[in-house]
Amino acid sequence: MEKEVLKELLDAFYDRYDTADFIENDPVSVPHLFTGREDREIAGFLAATVAWGNRRAIVRSGRRMMELMDGAPYEFTLHASPEELRPLGHFVHRTFNGTDFIAFVLALRRLCTVWGGIGQFFEERYAATGDLRIVLAEFRREFFACDHPVRCEKHVSSIERKASCKRLNMYLRWMVRDDGRGVDFGMWKRIPASALYLPLDVHSGAMARALGLLQRRQNDWRTVEEVTEALRALDADDPVKYDFALFGAGIAGYLR
Repeated sequence: MEKEVLKELLDAFYDRYDTADFIENDPVSVPHLFTGREDREIAGFLAATVAWGNRRAIVRSGRRMMELMDGAPYEFTLHASPEELRPLGHFVHRTFNGTDFIAFVLALRRLCTVWGGIGQFFEERYAATGDLRIVLAEFRREFFACDHPVRCEKHVSSIERKASCKRLNMYLRWMVRDDGRGVDFGMWKRIPASALYLPLDVHSGAMARALGLLQRRQNDWRTVEEVTEALRALDADDPVKYDFALFGAGIAGYLR
């Protein structure tokens, strides 16, 4: 497919799906429950963490997490007592369980205490490095710098181990992009949308290959770089807007 035709197709899908109607049935609806930056950062990170499997189940689990945090994720993260943390131990979403949930809250508490918030960490480290790949590696090390069960580590992908980091890249899309359409939040102003990488999963990878955007067969970090570079050729300032387009093309049946 010629570049101009492909861009026209993907722009059309982007326009169709990057709307407020997209929010309700997507994990991004969980941070949309809140208005404050800190609450959205915590809610978004936890929702992204459990974002695999059925989208409706993900949304239910994300909302349940917020209920267990008394509807105030930032305040709960900073101040919940051991007794208040205990009910989190009953939470389960696929392989993410209550032990993981409690450990993640405590890791977020340390991160917020040391850095002033998740966004502060990402913005400051991006300003220092100019490369989100470096920041993704630093974030994982910083997040697990406190005592934690080893089993929790599988729930934050490692770019240093060449993982695609789909959930982290999705979270970054939510926090960084600001196109005025109301889906993504655009709260982290010191990171440009041009620096983002596609949240690659099985479905977006298959669609990218079907549309000729991607040749590599594995869904690893090299593949993320390859497909993101192809999307930058269509929109250098905001390549990850085409995450919506690949989703839309899948709904439209382009793989059938």
